[in-house]
Amino acid sequence: MEVVRFGVGNRRPEGPAGTVGLTGRTIHADGRGLVAELAFGRNARIAPHSNPNTTWFVVIEGGGWVGVGEEASRVNAGEAVLWPPDVPHTAWTEHSEMRAIVVEFSGDGGGTPEVEGTAGPALGSGDEPPAGGSLADGSLADGSLAERDRDRDATAREGEPY
Repeated sequence: MEVVRFGVGNRRPEGPAGTVGLTGRTIHADGRGLVAELAFGRNARIAPHSNPNTTWFVVIEGGGWVGVGEEASRVNAGEAVLWPPDVPHTAWTEHSEMRAIVVEFSGDGGGTPEVEGTAGPALGSGDEPPAGGSLADGSLADGSLAERDRDRDATAREGEPY
């Protein structure tokens, strides 16, 4: 069994050149991909950059902003953002802190990664997979983000719990 520590006391400065206020810890990296934790302080920023791999940016605490191409959106704990291959992306905070897990699939060419093994039966009622899950044949299930509370986006509490 291997245990990898991350979080407070186990991070070091991370990110591409121009990154500010960010610390992180690689949890796993091999030829298939990378899993890392990133911690953003207030007014932190990952410099805009791109890479050839599909990447998921999964916010686990706090909130801030993400950009993909010309698009920018607020993001909070419990939300995940897809960073497609070869598309410039960034993330930043203003008045809040944010923690995220980054999952990068190496060499996938933008498609669904080929992972050895099969998925188990879907959890949920009957034969319906949970929203956003994958089916045993590897195809993706239908799903989407829940609609945001419009009042929350109109406030100045960017990324703060409410």
